[in-house]
Amino acid sequence: MIYDLLIIGSGPAGMGAAIYAVRAGLKAAVIDRSPVSGGQVQSTYEVDNYLGLPGLSGGDLSDRFRQHTDRLGVQFITADVCGIESGAGQQAVYTVHTDQSDFQARTIILATGASHSLLGVPGEKELMGMGVSYCATCDGAFYRNSTVAVVGGGDVAVEDAIFLAGICKKVYLVHRRDRLRAAESLQKRLLSLENVEVLWNSEVKEIVGGEMVEGISVYDNKNKQQLQLEVEGVFIAVGIVPDTDIFRGLVDMDEKGYVIADETCVTSRKGIFAAGDIRKKAMRQIITAVADGANAVHSAHEFLNAEKI
Repeated sequence: MIYDLLIIGSGPAGMGAAIYAVRAGLKAAVIDRSPVSGGQVQSTYEVDNYLGLPGLSGGDLSDRFRQHTDRLGVQFITADVCGIESGAGQQAVYTVHTDQSDFQARTIILATGASHSLLGVPGEKELMGMGVSYCATCDGAFYRNSTVAVVGGGDVAVEDAIFLAGICKKVYLVHRRDRLRAAESLQKRLLSLENVEVLWNSEVKEIVGGEMVEGISVYDNKNKQQLQLEVEGVFIAVGIVPDTDIFRGLVDMDEKGYVIADETCVTSRKGIFAAGDIRKKAMRQIITAVADGANAVHSAHEFLNAEKI
């Protein structure tokens, strides 16, 4: 069996693509290593910025997405993709190798998402989604008038701290060096804020809490002191890693591993498209991932029609 389209990944981008693929009449399927769809959204405590569906937990929103795809009869295949082989011949069919079987398709959408870099400290995984967050714009509103901490020193961390300072009572920025890596303009803005305190040369050693975050243990590397800070939220911004290792050499990527593709989601490889957090772009949110899925299917459909397959 040869599919018109195989979608690799079942996060918002993958499920959004699946809906548009079915509605376009394409013979399509979604492949994901996990039987539970949703990707990073699953670990979000509450989503309050997705249009028309405020106040849902990340798990509930993912369930809504999956219910929609199931209602349309989308085929899901639980398998771990090992690689993609370019086909030869007139129709240039691709073969997707997985740990279960091989699947063939005329077009492919890569939607494997990205993973936030973890601090790797005690309490982080246990309290993920319960006060530990990796997206200030997603979850910051839940900490209005609270005391929070941001971990990191790059543009994202500083932008998060500035954003949170506008709604929180107090913001600690914990940075392991004695200077920030963020743009100078961002640094000036951050340091002008009265409710932001930067903890230089410091590292979070533990995130403390029961059912929710209650505080952090911070070690000052310069003064050799251990600090205990009471915070209700911890926003970790130490990087994000696109899940694209298996696609290296298949499509063009930037130095960080993001697939190079514009709003059409067209990659450097004919018949292959990229959607969601793996795509090189300015903003990575649930709503932009879903939009990518729709755009990728539109481009794939146009490609199939042009090829007269």
